[in-house]
Parts: sequence; C-alpha cells; structure tokens
Amino acid sequence: MAFPGVVIILLLLGLILSKKVSALAALTCVPIVVALLAGFGLDTFSFAVEGIKNIAPVAAMFIFAIIFFGVLMDAGMFDPIINRILRMVKNHPARITMGAALLAMIVHLDGSGAVTFLITIPAILPLFEKLNMDKRVLAAVVALGAGTMNMVPWGGPTIRAATALGVEVTDLYRPIMIPQIAGLIFVLLVAYYLGKREQKRLGIKTKGQPGKTFIRELTEDEKAMRRPKLFWFNIFLTIATIVVLISGIIPPVMAFMIGTILALMINYPRLKEQRERVDAHSKAAILMASILLAAGVFTGILKESGMISAMAGEAAELIPQRLGQHVPAILSVISMPLSFFLDPDSYYFGFLPVMAAAGSELGLNPLSLAHASLLGQMTTGFPLSPLTPATFLLIGLTKIDLADHQRFTFKYAFLTTLVMAIVSVILGIFPL
Repeated sequence: MAFPGVVIILLLLGLILSKKVSALAALTCVPIVVALLAGFGLDTFSFAVEGIKNIAPVAAMFIFAIIFFGVLMDAGMFDPIINRILRMVKNHPARITMGAALLAMIVHLDGSGAVTFLITIPAILPLFEKLNMDKRVLAAVVALGAGTMNMVPWGGPTIRAATALGVEVTDLYRPIMIPQIAGLIFVLLVAYYLGKREQKRLGIKTKGQPGKTFIRELTEDEKAMRRPKLFWFNIFLTIATIVVLISGIIPPVMAFMIGTILALMINYPRLKEQRERVDAHSKAAILMASILLAAGVFTGILKESGMISAMAGEAAELIPQRLGQHVPAILSVISMPLSFFLDPDSYYFGFLPVMAAAGSELGLNPLSLAHASLLGQMTTGFPLSPLTPATFLLIGLTKIDLADHQRFTFKYAFLTTLVMAIVSVILGIFPL
C-alpha cells in the first residue's frame, strides 16, 4: 500500500517543480490515475469527494479573507497608517528601516506578497534613494516583515498546512501566535540595527535635522474608491473579525464571510460597486481556492485509501528512535532553507502529510511538525525563494539582483526562524 503513495508523492513533486504542469492539474490527476492503476477502482472518486468535503470550509475561508482585506484596502483603511509611518520616519535611517518593516507587516495582513511589495516599496524607496541608502536593506526588512507575517491563519502556508492535515486553521495557528509575535519584534530589532548601520556608513547626522515628509500619491481611480470617513469603522471591523477568528467562537469561514458582507455593505452600499469590488479580487481568490480543492482530492485519496498510514509506518521505521522526539526541532531549523528547494504546494501537500503521519507513529503530535514547518517554509523563506513570483517583484521594485538579495537577507531570515523556534521550544509547542 505504501508504494502507490510514494509514486504519487514523487510524481507530484516532479511535475510541480518542473513547472510543466500546474499545481491544480498535478494535485487532481496524479492521485486519481495512480489510485486507479493500483486497483482502487471507482472508490478512488469517493475518496476524492471525501477529501473535498473536508477542505471546503478552508477554501471558502480563503476566498472571503482575500475579498475582505481587498475591500478594506480599496476603501483606504491602510492609507492613514501608511501616511503616519511616512511622517514619522522623515530622514532618519533607523526610523526608515523600521517604518519599512512595520509597513510591510501591516499591509501583509491581506496575505498577498505582491500587494505588500507593490505598496511598501514605492512608498519607502524614494527615501532610500534620497539618502543613498543600500537598497538591499530595504529589500531585506520588507522581506522579513512580510515573511514573518505570512504565518497568519489566512496566509497561504498556514492554510495549506491545515488543509494537508485536515485540521481547523485556527487550532493550528493559535499555539504559534506568540512565537510569531516574538519573530515580528525580532524583525523590528533587525531593521533598527540595519538602519543604524546605514546611518553610520553614510555619516548621517539626524539630531536637530527636521527632515522632509514624503507623501504617497493616489490615482484618480484609487481616490474614487476611498472611504476616509469609514476609517474607524473599518479598523473596528478588522479587529473584531480577527479576534472572533482566533478565539474560535464561530467557524473561521463564517467570521470572514460576515466580515466581508459588512465591509461591502457599509463601504459600498450600491450593488454595482459591490460587484466591482468582488470582481477586482475574485481572480486571486478563485485561483487559490481551486488549488485547495484540488489538494482535497490529493489528501482524500491518500488518506482514505490507507496510503498515508502505510507510508508513515515505513518512514517511522527509518527514523532512529532516539531522534524521534527531535524531529520537529530539526525541521524548524531547516524549514526556512527548504523554501529554496520546495514550493509551498510540494512541501505542504506532498512532504508534510507523510512527515506528520510518521511523527504520529513515533509518538509525536502531528501538529508539532506543521508548527515547525510554518516557522520558515514559505513564511520567512518565501521572499527569498526563486520558486515564488513575488520574490522577483520585490527585487525588481528595489532594483537589485536576486543573488545579492539572497546573500544579504538569508542570515536575518534564518535568525528570525531560529528565534521563533527557540520561543516554541520554551513554550513547549514542540520538544528540543
């Protein structure tokens, strides 16, 4: 029973990494074809449907999360925050780098790396160019801020991990919330350090210097969508939605569904405006939701057919018993570098389920392996990985080479993951 599962995993990894087949096609077709050839017959499709049923709430949550944050961004909820940060940083290098990191964290609430980079870099880059600051520093602090924020419950890695293990996304996220906060604080400290280093390198004296405030210009279309009078309502709605989501009072999908409806109705009362806002963000939402549903087919067939259990048993026998309890800690350390070799679909849908099941055989909590993975794999690692398009957008906007960006930023991203791993061990999230 393990052999067909291994074939599915290897084919999936090969096809996705070769970029000759889409993740949607690979996740759907590979397990179906192999299961049919392995003799499971029409039961294969029952397995697939069972997987889709388990994944449907997560896919729905992701759809409404994207629309929710997209609508709030259109309404201008982030504008006063961005402008406030720009007013505060002025010409002080340490403030500029910390402001860039903080801005990336705030904007990345919507979970999109591309949107984060498109808003943050153009807002901060003029300050770097005016002071002749190293643009690698800008790319680094923005990457660290966005990467660490990518652990949020509606972020791609967390949703993929929850989907792969068949657990509620909030149950998966809650234990790593404090390590994430520790990581964000560490990122701000790194940003301060890099800013001070730039200030020293350039010989800039900030004491007594008034500095100039840069203003972010909006297009006419952006101005037409803004709802400045509803800023505080939108802030309250965002906080309330996130609190309800993390508390688990109601299912996550309902938290974002209700939040999205309220955001649309209050900010854009006319039906035509509501349709336009939904249309503007539906492409990204449907693309990811389709991949999640395809992952439901994949995980459903592997789990219901017994392949996962069989592979886990084989894998558990290969891991020395004395190393068993250390697997999550080891995985947390290598999770960030693995972003360079495995894209999120390959890792979370192909690698993680087998590791989690093997960990269970060794007496580990399967969720501990997901927690370890989320500390680096396509979180702190995604803005450096050549496997993510957003990385190329980041280096394009900052006008630096990929190799320079990776060499400069890697150590800080790796240290951020290590800080979160240490906090996780201290809190007992997984053993050392």
